[in-house]
Amino acid sequence: MHLNLALFTSKSNKRQIAKVSAPKRGLFWATRTRILVWYVLTITIISIVSIPIFRELLYIRVDERVRKDLVKRILVFNKLIENEAQTSLSASDLAKHPNFGKSQVSDPRFVRPSSHKELKDFFRLFLREQLPEDETFFMTFVDGKFYKSNPRGRPEIFDRDTALMRRWAKLVKPERGEKELADPKLGGLIYITQPIKIQGENLGVFVIAHTVGDERQEAIEATAVVFQVMSVVMLGAVMLAWIASGKVLAPLRSLSTTVRSVSESDLSQRVPVYGKDELADLASTFNDMMDRLEAAFTTQRNFINDAGQELRTPITIIQGYLQLICDDKPEEVEKNVTLVFDELDRMNLLVEDLIILAKAERPDFLNLETVDVSSFSEELFAKAQASGERSWRLDRVAMGDIVVDPERLTQAFMNLIQNAIQHTKATDTIAIGSSITQNTVKFWVRDTGEGIDEQEHERIFERFARTSSIYNSQGTGLGLSIVKIIAEAHNGKVILHSKLGKGANFCIVLPVKPLNSN
Repeated sequence: MHLNLALFTSKSNKRQIAKVSAPKRGLFWATRTRILVWYVLTITIISIVSIPIFRELLYIRVDERVRKDLVKRILVFNKLIENEAQTSLSASDLAKHPNFGKSQVSDPRFVRPSSHKELKDFFRLFLREQLPEDETFFMTFVDGKFYKSNPRGRPEIFDRDTALMRRWAKLVKPERGEKELADPKLGGLIYITQPIKIQGENLGVFVIAHTVGDERQEAIEATAVVFQVMSVVMLGAVMLAWIASGKVLAPLRSLSTTVRSVSESDLSQRVPVYGKDELADLASTFNDMMDRLEAAFTTQRNFINDAGQELRTPITIIQGYLQLICDDKPEEVEKNVTLVFDELDRMNLLVEDLIILAKAERPDFLNLETVDVSSFSEELFAKAQASGERSWRLDRVAMGDIVVDPERLTQAFMNLIQNAIQHTKATDTIAIGSSITQNTVKFWVRDTGEGIDEQEHERIFERFARTSSIYNSQGTGLGLSIVKIIAEAHNGKVILHSKLGKGANFCIVLPVKPLNSN
């Protein structure tokens, strides 16, 4: 037995050492690293998605600004020429430019043309006076042919013989359009055309066109700057995230260290609690669990020690009497055998009580059923009368039904009866009774015996408790503990009223319908 115990202790110590010295995972598998990886991945995905969106938004802003400028230019042209034809501008366009620059259209040199020659003069004067912005081109067409442009230097797309230019030269209706060009330097093209009609005759066409290649290139450069700034910011954010994650996960590391240091012999380790966040709540929950475990292990250890002490006494007595039986005369053998059987009965009773205490934690400890309190009380009184020679009295019998386990409740009640018998004389009175209200039912056992010191009211319900008085000194020392456990299993309690020398009154208070009944 000692060898097996030593082997078990050695294996247990090895397990504890393995727990404390458990190797740490690699850096890649650390929670801190994984948090950082997910953070970087999230930021990267956001950047990959947001940068193209940012670039497209810049493109939209550029195109919108170009359109507004073209509308303003065509408004000036239409006002100067006082065109009778339908304008290419919508009401919304005109609303955007209510004051497009009236000072620009009050020049008396501009006269409404009435012939091809006058239209050429008008175009020549207009192109000289109006200065287009960069990448903006004013182009004029007279009698289906290209006439002049400002500026004169134009991209190949605006050469006079290109399909686009030939189509513009023959337009008879206003047109607005956009198109993407093959040349990446030019980018896209935005244009507005305005045919010139005098007295129903189409004399020519005025075109304002703008290539957005340079603006888009600026947008790309701005996007590149934003990307560079985001990269630097992201690097700094990653470093801060690494530091912050270390701070946030510090309680978890402390928790892990504490768990590794816990052993069967030392359950006093606790995790420091900082703040009021989820990790602090986790640490508090862990500490509460350790408090419960420590209390449970302490109770279990004490229980095992007490049970061992209680069993050692009858075993020692039996061993002594068995030795006497071997040496005794035949007439003494029967007496010693009787004493041995008495000790064996006491051991058997102790084991049964221990089994009851062990079953108390199981969910099937109680078998609940509906019980009539009146009949149940009378049965308890009949069993009490058969337990010993005392002055028995039935105080009161309640009327009604309750939901209890009658066998467990009878066992608890009879333990109280046995205690009362042990601590009273034949001339003392033992009374039992029951009462019921809307919510609770009470069963009591009172006696006129030796009573209990008030300082020991709580202690006598502990397992194998030994008090300064002789109370609870007989039997297994588990009777009152079993009474308390059965009452608590019914979601009830045991109340004691007693003074030394003035008897005792034990009262089991139970709910009429326990919370765990269905």
